[in-house]
Amino acid sequence: MFEKIGITCEEMQDKSSRKLIFVNEDLKMRFFLAKGPDVPTYVEYGAADIGIVGADTLMEEGRKLYEVLDLKFGQCRMCVCGPESAQKSLSSNQFIRVATKYPNIAKDYFYNKKHQTVEFIKLNGSIELAPIVGLSEVIVDIVETGTTLRENGLQILEEICPLSARMVVNQVSMRMKNERIAGLIEQLRTVIE
Repeated sequence: MFEKIGITCEEMQDKSSRKLIFVNEDLKMRFFLAKGPDVPTYVEYGAADIGIVGADTLMEEGRKLYEVLDLKFGQCRMCVCGPESAQKSLSSNQFIRVATKYPNIAKDYFYNKKHQTVEFIKLNGSIELAPIVGLSEVIVDIVETGTTLRENGLQILEEICPLSARMVVNQVSMRMKNERIAGLIEQLRTVIE
């Protein structure tokens, strides 16, 4: 997307490079690679003016920054999933256990939207395993195609929200560098549409 609007960085094309910071002197731009969950932190604290990150990470982190553009790629959904038998517990607001990598998103959904009391179990991977082995009744996780769920006897029970990649901007940078950042946003918007 950036290449389509003339923002390139030759250094980044070298797939064998272990560098983390790349510079385009002509454009006076510096690019760096960070893990998704760290991007909002770099942007909030001003180490980066702009970041590209998944909406799930933004929701989970809850950082103070501006979400300025939905980039319309990496589209998936945050869902409550489990065996069909768990639907009754969800519908009747019974006390259940929820396994998730996203405790903040799950808490917001269950406490503020469903008004359901639940116990959260934080896991870091293979979340689908939790209801299968009886650790939880349901999970809150990202679903793209649903194949992993189906292969493990689970299904989407409730959709929390759609997700995709987003562009975020540091609040101070947006004020101090508004013209440059606003121009970049508008150029990207034309590529997306």
